[in-house]
Amino acid sequence: MAWRSCSVLLRLTGEDVFQSSVKGGRWPQSFQQRCGFRKATRKPEHRKGEEETGPTHTESSEAVVHRRTSTPHWDQQTPSGSPRAFGRLLRPFIFTVGFTGCSFGSAAIWQYESLKSRVQSYFDEIRADWLERMRPPKQGGVRKEINQWWNSLSEGQRTVTGIIAANAIVFCCWRVPSLQRSMIKYFTSNPASKALCSPMILSTFSHFSFFHMAANMYVLWSFSTSAVSMLGREQFMAVYLSAGVVSTFVSYVTKMATGRFGPSLGASGAIMTVLAAVCTKMPEANLAIIFLPMFTFTAANALKAIVALDTAGLVLGWRFFDHAAHLGGALFGIWYIQFGHELIWKNREPFVKLWHNLRTRGGPGRGGDQGGSV
Repeated sequence: MAWRSCSVLLRLTGEDVFQSSVKGGRWPQSFQQRCGFRKATRKPEHRKGEEETGPTHTESSEAVVHRRTSTPHWDQQTPSGSPRAFGRLLRPFIFTVGFTGCSFGSAAIWQYESLKSRVQSYFDEIRADWLERMRPPKQGGVRKEINQWWNSLSEGQRTVTGIIAANAIVFCCWRVPSLQRSMIKYFTSNPASKALCSPMILSTFSHFSFFHMAANMYVLWSFSTSAVSMLGREQFMAVYLSAGVVSTFVSYVTKMATGRFGPSLGASGAIMTVLAAVCTKMPEANLAIIFLPMFTFTAANALKAIVALDTAGLVLGWRFFDHAAHLGGALFGIWYIQFGHELIWKNREPFVKLWHNLRTRGGPGRGGDQGGSV
């Protein structure tokens, strides 16, 4: 089951890049009408002149409709400064490095606290089992069924349940008209936007299309069991969150280099990291197309095909997906399995020792050996 989602990734996943076909950087009319925005208020003298003159007879009816259609107010102008304004990438680069470090540091602390709590919960469960025998059984079939369903899930599926819930909440927020401006500003990534850093992680949980979200979450759910069993839930979460930021930064660099600015959103960059990590770790595993189960291929060949497809899309300038973010996520997943795990995760012991000393209020000379054992 976990391996039958490759075709969905090949065909359906991707960070929707809302590229406007109208010159001037405006959103498509269908999206404008759905969002329900109005144009930014113009100066009185401009409005007055427009009312007096009105549209000329040479102006097409389509242009008149577009001029009167409500439009989200966002800036898609080319950043000022140098020819490509690469100076604007300094803050996103610092944010990428800092956020990645914080993610892995938090994951190390989370793992430490989890191991510590398991020891305490072992004795609590023994006492709870004794008390449970003394108490009458609780009534409530729904609660019991929910607990049974939750316990039947794998650790990976339980881990990504929170991610799926967060994506569903953000998807619902896109349907609230009063939140549209904030959603466009903070939940779509665009190097030409005023908000640069926070959208790098928030856009990873953002989907405007239900079909887009369903496809991405299905792939994440399918590969979650293998990925979490391979990395552990703490390391998996650090890799997933870091991948979202890294893939967005690669998208920023590509857009600045090519001058093709436009907002992007979706979890595909992070999901590509998960898929690439699993395929790199288990290259001989057999995958199958969900609608054509008779055709099977190895995970290594699937990864090569996906990377080749996104590379072609990046070189040829395809705009339906954010191929740069896909490619950045895949390369990050390959790098992490080959080098990142040894470089980052296996060198977390000094940080865990420091946290242990702070946690137990022991100085540098106290509790150090205990921290190493933990």
